[in-house]
Amino acid sequence: MKKLDWYILGKFLRSFFFTALLFTLVAMVIDYSDKVEDFHDNKIPMDLIIDMHYLPFIPYINSLLWPLYALIAVIFFTSRMAYNSEIISIFNAGVSYYRFLMPYLIGAFFIACIHLVMTHYLVPVGNKKRVDFENFHLGKHSEKTKRNNIHLFLDDHTKVNIRYFNSSDTSAKDFRIERFEEGVLREMLLAQSAKYIDSTNQWRLRDYTVRVFDKQSEQIYREELDILDTTLNLKPVDIFSFHNDKQKLTTPELTAYIDRQVQRKKGNIKEFVLEKHRRTTEPVTVIILTFIGVSIASRKVRGGMGLHLAMGTLIGALFIYVSRFSLMLTNSKNIPANIGIWLPNIIFALVALWLVSRAQK
Repeated sequence: MKKLDWYILGKFLRSFFFTALLFTLVAMVIDYSDKVEDFHDNKIPMDLIIDMHYLPFIPYINSLLWPLYALIAVIFFTSRMAYNSEIISIFNAGVSYYRFLMPYLIGAFFIACIHLVMTHYLVPVGNKKRVDFENFHLGKHSEKTKRNNIHLFLDDHTKVNIRYFNSSDTSAKDFRIERFEEGVLREMLLAQSAKYIDSTNQWRLRDYTVRVFDKQSEQIYREELDILDTTLNLKPVDIFSFHNDKQKLTTPELTAYIDRQVQRKKGNIKEFVLEKHRRTTEPVTVIILTFIGVSIASRKVRGGMGLHLAMGTLIGALFIYVSRFSLMLTNSKNIPANIGIWLPNIIFALVALWLVSRAQK
């Protein structure tokens, strides 16, 4: 690292974090103006709003917009350098274009690493409070649960059937557990009611009957107390959830949830798989948009910074459009989640390579 590298890297990071601060304040004002009536109607105190909503909201909104912040920041300070003929002077001093890109790469990699830790771990931890606050105080997101005739596989040999599930008190009616051996039903436990106990992480079954099937006979057992506390690989979150619950799970928790749903042969998990891959693709997007920004802004043009910012805004809008289109296509078509979510980065990485090859050297 030479003085020139520290000079460019300092400009990059200062511009980036100033842009993040500015747009975060704007996002908070817009969000507050959108929810102020709900806050007032529900009589939510301001300290609760700040603690449960806006403190977690800051890292959440930044995790979504950091790639665009990087693009805007790079175009802003690089365009100013080009306008002041600093870049031409750097090239005239014998610095190659690819060596000139080195501090940009270091800065983008530094921001991407922070972004990676945020999206995989820090933001989901904060979202646990923010999402619960929105779901239960504002009612912004609809409940997504199947209340009647629920069928879930706990593993390859155990199946749970629930006639009715009440999400408000996590109770179930007509709770049935079936155990199979080599595809043949061997044991069935039927309970008239069941309730999940948070303190013990167990299901409490009432009025239950156990039926054991042999090759030629059937045996029925009924306990006198008719109450059984049992541990199952099943939690209310596997039945009862909101559309934004995936934001509350750290990546290890998200991976465990996906594996559990696959084991239960529950097919509606694509949105969770997309969320897992998104958390890795967006930090990579920071690096790609950084190179696009410097390739555009390093050339001195007649329109100056205004033209560069306009081109950067256009590219940012185009990237968002392609990302949303790819996400919609992946959700609706039989396209693997990992391919669909990475497709915008692949396309714009090729654009970045072409722009770098065509940049003023």
